[in-house]
Amino acid sequence: MIAVRGRIGRFVVAGMLASIVALPILAATDVRYSDSGPEPQLARVFDAIEQNRWEAALEEADLLLRSYPNFRLGHLVRGDLLLARTRPIKDFGDGVSPMERDKIADLRDEAVARLHGYKSKPPANLLPRYLLQLRPDDKYAIVVDTQKSRLYLYQNDNGTPRFVADYYVTHGKLGTNKVKEGDQRTPIGVYHFTASLPHQKLSDLYGSGAFPINYPNEWDKRMGRHGHGIWLHGTPQNTFSRPPKASDGCVVLANQDLNAISGTLQIGLTPFIISNSIEWLSLDDWRAERKSLTDRIDAWRLDWESLDIKRYTNHYSAKFQSDGENRAQWIERKRNVNAGKTWIKVATSNISMFRDPGKEEYVVVTFEQDYKSNNVSNTMTKRQYWIKEDGDWKIIYEGAG
Repeated sequence: MIAVRGRIGRFVVAGMLASIVALPILAATDVRYSDSGPEPQLARVFDAIEQNRWEAALEEADLLLRSYPNFRLGHLVRGDLLLARTRPIKDFGDGVSPMERDKIADLRDEAVARLHGYKSKPPANLLPRYLLQLRPDDKYAIVVDTQKSRLYLYQNDNGTPRFVADYYVTHGKLGTNKVKEGDQRTPIGVYHFTASLPHQKLSDLYGSGAFPINYPNEWDKRMGRHGHGIWLHGTPQNTFSRPPKASDGCVVLANQDLNAISGTLQIGLTPFIISNSIEWLSLDDWRAERKSLTDRIDAWRLDWESLDIKRYTNHYSAKFQSDGENRAQWIERKRNVNAGKTWIKVATSNISMFRDPGKEEYVVVTFEQDYKSNNVSNTMTKRQYWIKEDGDWKIIYEGAG
C-alpha cells in the first residue's frame, strides 16, 4: 500500500495499482517502443501516480480518453483518480459496485498486460526463433506471445525479420494449446491466413474484419487436434478492447490495430505464429539455426537427384506417411518410380522456414519446386514438416503447399 499526501488531499493506492506502477521501465537504448495503442499514454498516467503527481495523472487520463473515448480501462483509472480527491482508495476500481467486481478484475488484468507488454520489450538485437526464413515476397510476419497478450509485427528486410510494431491482443478464455472443438483455447503453432473477410459480411462481434487461419494444420491433424473457426479479428463497435482471456479461441485486436496491420497481411503467405512465450535468438544463433536446416534441405534435393533411393529416403522420418502409405510402402513405390529414371534435376526457390513455438520441435518448410527428369517435368508449391529425430532433421510430412 502506498500512502501519499498532496495538494488535493490524502490518497491511498493499494493492490493492483501498486503492482502496476512498480513495473520497470527499461532503458530506451535497450528496447524498441512502438506508439501503437493507448499504452504510452496509459503508462504516463501510472508514472505520474507513482511520482505522487495526482493532478498530472488526472490530466494525462483526460488526454488518454480524448484519444480513446471508449477505452473502459482509461475511464476506470480516471474514476479512481477523481474518487481519490474525496477519500482514500483501497483497491483498483474502488468506486465500482460489488456486482461489477468481475469486470474490474478483467480491467485489472488488461492494465497489467498492457503495461507489462509495453515496458518489457525484448532487446533490439534479438529475433524470434521461429522466423527462420521468409521468402522474398513474404513482406511481413506476425508472432503472438499469449502470456504477454502481445502481437509483434515484423517486416522482411532482405531476408532478416525487422521489428515494426506491437499490439495488445486477447486470446482464448481457457488459455492456449487448443485440442478440440469448443474448448475455448487458442492453438499454438505455425499458421497462415486463408481469407480476408470484410466487416460487411460479419456480425458486429468481429468488428472491422477477420482473417481466418489454417487451423488445424497438417501437424495438428497428425496430433489428433480438431476444431475450426480460429481467426484474427476485431472488436464490436462499442468495445475498444477485451480482457486478455476473453475469446472462444481467436486472437482479437482492437479495431484500429487490426486496420493498421490489415494491409500487411498476404493471404496464404504471411506467417501467423502463436506462442505461449517467445524464445529469442541473437542474430548469429538465428543464422546458425537457419543454415543448419537449409543445408539439410539442399542435401535432400541433391540426394533425390542422385537416384540413390537409400540416400534419398534417409531424409524421411520413421513416422513418415503419404497418401495412406506407411514409410516402407512409400519407399517401395519410389523405388519403382526411380527404375524408369535415367536422370533427375530438382530446383527449389522461394523457400520459407518457420519453427514451431510449442513443445513439439518441428519446422514448416514451404518452397516452389521445379522437377525435371527424362520422362516427367512439373512445378508445384511443396510444404514439408521437418522434425528432429535421433538428433537429425527428418521429413515427417510432405504435400502440396
